[in-house]
Amino acid sequence: MSKGENIFKRKDGRWEARYVKGYELSGKIRYGFCYGKTYKEAKEKVEKCKASASASVPVVEKRSRHKFCYYCDEWLRTRKNRLKESTYVKYDTILEKHIKPKLGTCVPAAINNDVVETFTEELLYQDMLSAKTVKDILIVLRSIFKYAAKQYPGMFLAVEIVYPKENKKEMRVLSMEEQERFVRHLLTDMDTCKFGILLALLTGLRIGEICALRWEAVDLKERTIRVGATMQRLRNTEGENESKTRIVIGTPKSDTSVRTIPMTDYAAELCGKMNPQCEAAFVLTGTESYMEPRTLQYRLDRYCKECGFEDVHFHTLRHTFATRCVEVGFEIKSLSEILGHSTTTITLDRYVHSSIELKRNNMNKLTEIGF
Repeated sequence: MSKGENIFKRKDGRWEARYVKGYELSGKIRYGFCYGKTYKEAKEKVEKCKASASASVPVVEKRSRHKFCYYCDEWLRTRKNRLKESTYVKYDTILEKHIKPKLGTCVPAAINNDVVETFTEELLYQDMLSAKTVKDILIVLRSIFKYAAKQYPGMFLAVEIVYPKENKKEMRVLSMEEQERFVRHLLTDMDTCKFGILLALLTGLRIGEICALRWEAVDLKERTIRVGATMQRLRNTEGENESKTRIVIGTPKSDTSVRTIPMTDYAAELCGKMNPQCEAAFVLTGTESYMEPRTLQYRLDRYCKECGFEDVHFHTLRHTFATRCVEVGFEIKSLSEILGHSTTTITLDRYVHSSIELKRNNMNKLTEIGF
């Protein structure tokens, strides 16, 4: 046996050649074996296997003494000061609930295309997560790989990530009859909570935005609402003895979400009737104590049950508002800005739902040209 060749003569007279075929997820070396009647035959076979392995698997320059969870934590740590708190919590949750439990104990050299594909399938078919949620997880994973490849060159294999196809789900929109019934219910014995829900329906506000809205942001003279804050219940990432979650009032989800919404005369008139005690009061409560999104959703569920509605969430009101705007011929760019979207594509693809009546009316316009 030559030094470093790992070629041995067995007791049965055959020659055995061993080579590094790869690594287990735990970091343990996975060996391949070749056999021959002579030393030369065994060596020729093992050289071919080594060449085949190196051609199919990218070569990693050196093995890491750290598990993959180390690089996950480093990636998040370097981004903490640049992220909004809600985004940081989202990334931390993805790491702690999904990526680190499944891949955290792997060594970098063992994570290849097959491992990532298996990881994706487990998320989809074992954990039963939606395609959108899995895509969000894979986007974080891809960002970690990109960071590690730059900071630790030669440590990771080049991995291709394939995002699952998202099936477009038809969003629930209130019909005109349902909308009229719902508005009548909110106007009956209307309190501050019912008023806030109605205001959201009339302006397309998100649930976190209406929860964080104070009267100081409502200008009755100009008939506008200034959206500059949102409320969220976030997982508490610090402190072992504190509550698992906490309420955070911060800036909206994006720069375009900070916006001024003009009110209709009807909406402005409703605001004028509420007569808030102070400008610092929250619209939903009429006091300086807030109502959190979870409580507001419970209230909405109760009102919808009283109206006989099913499958209505707070975002249904936003979708309904956008659809009504399109039905009356709203200019899409203006609607996009009122909703706080970064592009009109988001508005058209996700929030605009054309009713059969609107489609029929548009089809009838073809009669003008002889169709």
